[in-house]
Amino acid sequence: MMKLVVAALLAGSAAAFAPARVGKASTALNSFEDELGAQPPLGFFDPLGLVADGNEQKFARLRFVEIKHGRIAMLAFLGNILPRAGVHFGGDLSYGHPFDSYPNGLAAIYGENAIPQAGWLQIVAFIGWLELFVMKDSANGAEPGEFIGDFRNGPTGIDFGWDMFNDEQKYQKRAIELNNGRAAMMGILGLTVHEKLNEIGMVADLPIIGALK
Repeated sequence: MMKLVVAALLAGSAAAFAPARVGKASTALNSFEDELGAQPPLGFFDPLGLVADGNEQKFARLRFVEIKHGRIAMLAFLGNILPRAGVHFGGDLSYGHPFDSYPNGLAAIYGENAIPQAGWLQIVAFIGWLELFVMKDSANGAEPGEFIGDFRNGPTGIDFGWDMFNDEQKYQKRAIELNNGRAAMMGILGLTVHEKLNEIGMVADLPIIGALK
């Protein structure tokens, strides 16, 4: 399962940041060299050649996947480090079982004290509801957005004042989100790897959060 997660994260981010190629491939990639996320020091970075054919539809799909994985990874990273710092939701996850009664990290997914099946069913149902009715793109019945990953979905969507920004500010904020998502994908992967290393006695004292417990 962990290998599939790692592969998905790497595939989602591979088409995003990249050094300019030379020779034949560079001609096909010229259309992507000025895309959002192609910035110093790497430029346009596509080591696996996923868009070496210059296919704009494929690039758009990979960018969509990258943004979505980045958003999930940012939530996952915060969801991993905040409980370790003692920050929990108030109340019970299920009757008689407060949020802070469950272990951190992977132990909350499987193990003796993991979240029960009924809890996971609620989580999956909530995510499914968001996918189907809230965070939709034009391919799933929503109005076309301004850019790839625009899930505001018209007047009923979540906006937070996006239209108050000018074009330069919007571009900057999209770039910040993209880069934070890339960092978060590496961050949650690193936390997961170190947690597994702890199980074989290779305990690392990580910056800010210390040793994972």
